[in-house]
Amino acid sequence: QVQLVESGGDSVQSGGSLRLSCVASRFTVEDYAVAWFRQAPGMERKIVSCISSANIIPYDFQKGRFAISRDTAKNTVYLQMNNLMPEDTGVYYCAAVFGPGSNWCPTARDGIDYWGAGTQVTVSS
Repeated sequence: QVQLVESGGDSVQSGGSLRLSCVASRFTVEDYAVAWFRQAPGMERKIVSCISSANIIPYDFQKGRFAISRDTAKNTVYLQMNNLMPEDTGVYYCAAVFGPGSNWCPTARDGIDYWGAGTQVTVSS
């Protein structure tokens, strides 16, 4: 069964750091764009970061606070989050879109092939 399993969510204070992990099963992350989305309470799910199948990171919405990376040996994508703010609070979802050798990444939740169940991040002031 194809799966994406997130972990690493926690409750932290402003200025703290967390590293989220997304482990893929039954498919190879190198063949997919893998993205992180955040859904705050009562809000839509929005893109946070993405790494393409060609290992390109096409955008930086958090202006250097977050860094996405990939470990192909572990079939895992990470999201390192530094200098966390209360507005970063939400459920973080890992998502994958098939497309080998591509620089492309999704910017919205449409067209996603696989979703994880999410991990909760809470940042208090």
